[in-house]
Amino acid sequence: MTLPNRTGKTLGLLACAALVAWIFYHPDRRPELTIATVNNADMILMQQLSSEFEKQSGVKLDWVVLGENFLRQRLTIDISTGSNTFDVITIGSYEAPLWGERDWLVPLDDLGTDYGYDDIFDVVRQGLSYQGRMYAAPFYGESSFTYYRKDLFQKAGLEMPLQPSYEQIRKFAQKLHDPERGVYGICLRGEPGWGQNTAYISTLVHTFGGRWLDLDWKPQITSPAWMEAVSFYVDLLSHFGPPGAITDGYNENRALFANGNCAMWVDATSAAGYFLDASQSRVATTTGFAKAPIAKVPNGAAWVWSWGLAIPTSSKRAGVAKQFIKWATSRRYIATVGKRFGWLRIPPGSRKSTYEIPAYLEAAPFAPLVREAILNADYTKPSALPIPYLGIQYVSIPEFQAIGTEVGQEISAALAGRTTVQEALALAQAEAEHALEGRARK
Repeated sequence: MTLPNRTGKTLGLLACAALVAWIFYHPDRRPELTIATVNNADMILMQQLSSEFEKQSGVKLDWVVLGENFLRQRLTIDISTGSNTFDVITIGSYEAPLWGERDWLVPLDDLGTDYGYDDIFDVVRQGLSYQGRMYAAPFYGESSFTYYRKDLFQKAGLEMPLQPSYEQIRKFAQKLHDPERGVYGICLRGEPGWGQNTAYISTLVHTFGGRWLDLDWKPQITSPAWMEAVSFYVDLLSHFGPPGAITDGYNENRALFANGNCAMWVDATSAAGYFLDASQSRVATTTGFAKAPIAKVPNGAAWVWSWGLAIPTSSKRAGVAKQFIKWATSRRYIATVGKRFGWLRIPPGSRKSTYEIPAYLEAAPFAPLVREAILNADYTKPSALPIPYLGIQYVSIPEFQAIGTEVGQEISAALAGRTTVQEALALAQAEAEHALEGRARK
């Protein structure tokens, strides 16, 4: 039987359409992006939601999710060697300007007039920029402050001030430490790494009046301020922290506090929503918030940081990668998370408009304190002493990644009791001096 000509044409068009659709949607034929990100809760949620971007764009996303230390090591090797491994990478305020300066990253100042660049907090945008060009789009921003168990404080007759001192923190930790009941006076980062224990210790050194480097780029790690700050840290965590603290980084401490095992925790503001979410936290109704503690000076007591999404110049898919970054860091994405998963789950700290959403402000009583902490953290003046660098919990020079990691390892050894604080800092000083020999001679 011969089909009428019109019917044959119709079937032919349908067949072509089906073939085009198959090619477009078949995993082996669709455009692909390989994304490397950190295993923090906000990024894992982004991965869960990314199927919506895949449907809208027809782009297949391949994810590589790593712990913070491993991610940084992998990305540093990949981008410095020009490997074409990833199309989108998760980096922070330390890497973005340094890698942008070296032309390792694609500028992200052309995401469109509807992207809302002016809506991004200035301190966050500047931290991800080099010479006025943004090289990573902020997924979320954060400072640091003090979490505490209001129920334990009330039971012990204690009151947490809005601005605690470290001496007060020590007294509170001693009073509330109750390991027999599974409650430790304080939890702090102990896992070695420039983005783990060193990040927190850097704030401690600065607020104790110290600095990483003097104006001649000479390390100051054996200075009295360093000795006092690190001795305080080791003593506090050894006596009133959880056992095995040298293995506890950001995620481990967050889990300990959410489980009710920490009376206090000084760390990133980005965890606040997690603790008030009763589906994820046992302390949802008893968590209190205060500013980051201060020792001798306010400089550098609280950090400022942003995790951002960037594109290596080695990527062959920069155009599609920009589409994904625009989707994941937009105001619309924040609203989608809030409406679908609850406002406590949104990525915070990147946009001004987030702190104008009534539903978010109602769900998140900590939001004004977080906004204040981010805006007041001054990474241009982290120390009360004169310095040649930028950054609070990091130093904005390429050598810092190695120096900060070495310092973290030596202090971890002191925390474990394998060496003294004095010996640990002496070794760290020697390593830092060696790493900075060339810079000091310039």
